[in-house]
Amino acid sequence: MADEDQDLRPAYYAARTGGWRDWWTLLHPPYTAWHLSYVVIGAALAPRVSTTRLLATLLAFFAAVGLAAHALDELKGRPLRTSIPTPALVAVSVAGLAIAVGLGVAGLAKIGWVLVPFIVVGPLLVVAYNAEMFGGLVHTDAGFAAAWGAFPVLTAYVAQAQTLALAPVLAAAGAFALSAAQRSLSTPARMIRRRVSSIEGTLTLTDGSTRPVDAKLLIRPLELALRSLSWSIVLVAAALAVARLG
Repeated sequence: MADEDQDLRPAYYAARTGGWRDWWTLLHPPYTAWHLSYVVIGAALAPRVSTTRLLATLLAFFAAVGLAAHALDELKGRPLRTSIPTPALVAVSVAGLAIAVGLGVAGLAKIGWVLVPFIVVGPLLVVAYNAEMFGGLVHTDAGFAAAWGAFPVLTAYVAQAQTLALAPVLAAAGAFALSAAQRSLSTPARMIRRRVSSIEGTLTLTDGSTRPVDAKLLIRPLELALRSLSWSIVLVAAALAVARLG
């Protein structure tokens, strides 16, 4: 029964519905950690790394991505099937964006006006992507890769160095590509978990034997890759943080 319950969940990391478990699921823990890792990577590339600025940048992105973006996403059709009240999701969305913008504004005194475009673009990307504004122009694979991959790297570097350079641009391109890979894996996995009611088919091997095609067969390689990638990028970010701050 436990396996069956797991198969019915909207994501491999989703907890059983109800109470605090809904909030855990809403955070998309492996994906939030993945994209916060880009913040660490971007900051670690700077000539000098300020722990205070790094922590503030991490908190801002956690508020904007981990909280606001995911709450907005859940408001649109309840893909995670949580029972979190709509007013609570709205409040989390507003509070998350307010915290992110507030931290950005507070950082202007030390970082300077170079941070302004990032303060403006960041919330706009969250709302435009998750609310599918502008006819879904941002709600695409490329939009996801830019918003959740490249943007955190560039923002974190600028928050440290107060300018841009070739290294963070190259790292942002790498984060874009990794996030695109994440999207290409997670999209079919989500579709199978959340929208497919039944799967029928058979694989015929070269030796003549057959194997039934089911949801587990299709999802397993996708989600194993996602798990491995999420842990890998977090460990790379941790290694960079230890090297620069240790």
